[in-house]
Amino acid sequence: MTSAARTVNAWGALLTRDLRAFFRSRSQLTSSLLLPLMLLAILGIGVTEGLEPTRVRDGDYVSFLVSGMIVMTALFSSTFSSASFYQDRDSGMLKVLLVSPHSPAVILLGKSLGAIVIGSAQALIVLAVAAAIPAIELEWQYGVVVSLALAVTTVIGLNVLLSGLAQVLASRIRTMQGFHLVMNLVLFPMLFFSGAFFPLANLPGWLYGLALANPLTYAVDLLQLALYADGSDGYLGVGVDLAVLGTLALALFVWGMRRHPLVD
Repeated sequence: MTSAARTVNAWGALLTRDLRAFFRSRSQLTSSLLLPLMLLAILGIGVTEGLEPTRVRDGDYVSFLVSGMIVMTALFSSTFSSASFYQDRDSGMLKVLLVSPHSPAVILLGKSLGAIVIGSAQALIVLAVAAAIPAIELEWQYGVVVSLALAVTTVIGLNVLLSGLAQVLASRIRTMQGFHLVMNLVLFPMLFFSGAFFPLANLPGWLYGLALANPLTYAVDLLQLALYADGSDGYLGVGVDLAVLGTLALALFVWGMRRHPLVD
C-alpha cells in the first residue's frame, strides 16, 4: 500500500470514529439541530407577528432568519466536534493515535474532517427542513441548482474556517472548559454582528465596521444572496463573499494546523 493510500485510510478511520461518537451522543445530535429550528420558529414568528419588521422583505422575518440559523448550526456543531481533541487527550486515546505510523499532521487533519463533515451536514439539514416548510419563502434567486451549490460551498467553507479557528484557540488553551468558555466569548459576538439576526445595511458606521471585520458576515451575506434575497442591493456581493470567506478559511485552517499542540 502506498503512503498516500495509508494516509487516506487513516483519515477515513478517524472520520468514521468521530461520526460514530457523534451519532452515539444523542443529546449533542438533537440539541444542535433542535435549537436553531426552535429559534427559527419562536423568534422568527414572534418578531414577524409581534414587531412587524419593515427592513426585511415583506416583513417576513422567518425567511430572513434562515441564513442566520444555518450559520449558527455550523458554528456550534463544528465547535463541539472540535472539542473531541480534548476528550481524546484526557482519555489517553491521543497517545494511542500518536504511536501509529502516521504523522501528527495526518492525525490532526483526519480529526478536523470529522468536525467539518458533522458541522456541514447539520447546517444543510437545517436548510433542508427550512426549504420544506411552506410558510418559509426562499427566493433561490440564481436558480435552485446554482443557489444550492452556493449554499453548500458556503457551509463547507464556513466549517473549514471554524475548524481552523478552533485549532488556533486550542494551541493556546489547555483545558476543555477553557476552550468552551473562550469559544463562546468569541463566537457569540461574531454571530450577533454577522447579519444573522438583523440586516446590516442601516447600522451605524461603527457597528457596520465591526460587521465587516467579522468572517461570519460574509457567510451570512452569501447565504442570504443565494437563498433569501431577490436582488443584490444592500448586500456585499457573491464575489466579495466568496473571496473573503475562502481566503480566511484557508488561512485560518493552515495556521491552526501549524500551531496546534498535536503537531508541536
